[in-house]
Amino acid sequence: MTHPLSEDLDHILNHTKNLWEEVRNQNIFMTGGTGFFGIWLLESFLWANHHLDLNAKITILTRDPGKFLNRFPHLKEKKSLSFLQGDVRNFNFPEGHYSHIIHAATEASEKLNNETPLLMLDTIIEGTRRTLDFAVKCHAKKFLLTSSGAVYGKQPVDMTHIPESYQGAPDLSDPLSAYAQGKRMAEFLCSVYASMHLIECKIARGFAFVGPYLPLDTHFAIGNFIRDALGGGPIHIKGDGTPYRSYLYAADMAIWLWTILFKGENCQPYNVGSDDGKPLIEIAKITALTIEPPVPITVAKEIVPCSPIHHYIPSTVRARNHLGLKEIIDLPEAIRLTTVWNRAISN
Repeated sequence: MTHPLSEDLDHILNHTKNLWEEVRNQNIFMTGGTGFFGIWLLESFLWANHHLDLNAKITILTRDPGKFLNRFPHLKEKKSLSFLQGDVRNFNFPEGHYSHIIHAATEASEKLNNETPLLMLDTIIEGTRRTLDFAVKCHAKKFLLTSSGAVYGKQPVDMTHIPESYQGAPDLSDPLSAYAQGKRMAEFLCSVYASMHLIECKIARGFAFVGPYLPLDTHFAIGNFIRDALGGGPIHIKGDGTPYRSYLYAADMAIWLWTILFKGENCQPYNVGSDDGKPLIEIAKITALTIEPPVPITVAKEIVPCSPIHHYIPSTVRARNHLGLKEIIDLPEAIRLTTVWNRAISN
């Protein structure tokens, strides 16, 4: 049976094939395997492991392995995949040596952040420290933290692309900044552990993405646009459509994350995302025209003249110059591929 993401997985492998040799015959440990980052990293690892005959293994920490396999039944027979049942904050350390640790637990859940911010904060901070403690115990060589562009706080209105050197921060008086504050502390913990132990900590600051496995019913604007279009429209824009956003396709994202893990500098954060920013109204129009048949668009609010335009766009100069990374799949094609996948799984 052909894997539904075979073309995407070939795309990832074609752009990372020279990186995988260091995990030959090694064990990888990953938290957050059910999340958007995690499932793409897991799928692409298993694909590379098979096609390059790496003889590597991966262990996924999850609270409910049965639920995981029910959600991803095509992974049930993978002999190189095993599970450790537990909570990221206090899981029991498995025996053995793991050369690479990927800490991708704690997604950007707006609901969790807004309703139980202390749980969000505890999960990020305690989970990161627990995973770093395990990395030390198992003598891991490299540790990847999936952080977030949220660590910068609000992007200044006069800044079109936010670089890693920007020293802004989320508002400490805002209880809704729990996710962002937690990710900042997670990065700090990586710096502390890297200085105290012989472990290379790689930091990937994720922005916005589109692709298979992206939830279409949460706070991700492009996911909502695709959902609306697949439902026959109209596409609803909740605001005035002026904020600028950019979206990196998931397969490109996986290329970036693996490259950062294998080749990134120790404790050097890298923005991960597209630098091709567009107003949400334009993104909605691209979505409406890409998904057949085209659908109308509604905009909830009128534009207020002279109002500042909000951006959430990364500068990717560091990733391009240091690691040779780039956006390969453009936005219209990313939307098309995401749509094809969603239609396939709904049939």
